[in-house]
Amino acid sequence: MPMLFILNQTNTICNQYLAELRDAEVQTDRMRFRRNQERIGEALAYEISKQLKYINAEVQTPLGIAQVNVPVEQPVLGTILRAGLPFHQGFMNVFDQASSAFITAHRKTKKNGSFVIDIEHISSPDLEGKTFILCDTMLATGQSVVQVCKEILAQYNIEALHIAAVIASTEGVEHLRANLPMASLWIGAVDEEMTTKSYIVPGLGDAGDLAFGEKL
Repeated sequence: MPMLFILNQTNTICNQYLAELRDAEVQTDRMRFRRNQERIGEALAYEISKQLKYINAEVQTPLGIAQVNVPVEQPVLGTILRAGLPFHQGFMNVFDQASSAFITAHRKTKKNGSFVIDIEHISSPDLEGKTFILCDTMLATGQSVVQVCKEILAQYNIEALHIAAVIASTEGVEHLRANLPMASLWIGAVDEEMTTKSYIVPGLGDAGDLAFGEKL
């Protein structure tokens, strides 16, 4: 069954990483901002790893043979450029033999303030029969994630779909569950509000600018 896992509902050291990600003063240290995203990615990757299929293997040690359960295969990791890159790196640190997909997408804002999602390019390995994990730092409206996943699902018969975010809005979570009912969601924290421009409140600001510098 699809899961909804929210990391900060349990007291762990990850709450410290989330606190630092949100802290306006700590955010001025770009390296720490990126590293804390990695840490959250590593924690969520570990939780997702519990859902994979495993097989028993024999490992030769210097003193004998050990029986170890190992994953049948690595998942495929995906991220939406550019904000999701540090978060995606955390997943790669855990699934260190995994292949990756990269998606270029952005909002096109209309004169009335509404927007549509423009997916420019999807660079992906073969996802047929694979477990696919899409990592995106901020899950605001959820429209871009839904559109990306539907494009991928139209091309591939994916065995399992996981969507991970550092911070999500309640609206974004509801949008994903309504439009991608097969997907399991793995979230660092869920915030209730969004601005009229679809920024999560209290959120943490513009994750891409904080990680890599302001864009033109």
